[in-house]
Amino acid sequence: MNRIEQLQKMLELQPNDAFLLHALALENVKMEQWQAARKHWETLLAHQPSYVGAYYHLAKLYEVLGEANLADETYQKGMQVAKQAKDNHAYNELQAAWEDFADA
Repeated sequence: MNRIEQLQKMLELQPNDAFLLHALALENVKMEQWQAARKHWETLLAHQPSYVGAYYHLAKLYEVLGEANLADETYQKGMQVAKQAKDNHAYNELQAAWEDFADA
């Protein structure tokens, strides 16, 4: 059983577990399974919008998919959530990525 299969099996027992959804999305990205990764990060943020780490990765994925408006919105929402959580490290990473994106 590969990592994706293992994560999917665990997710069956805990369908909204943020860590499992995030880990599965990262594995999907490694396999270039863009839509599966998108689905997992969007599900994660729908259920746990305070999960700061997902915003960066989802915004980057939107960039890959050519969805600039969604990438911009996701970076900005992530910065807002990070600021509210007082997570300066995540905020700075999101801001730097957003600035690179905006300058491109």
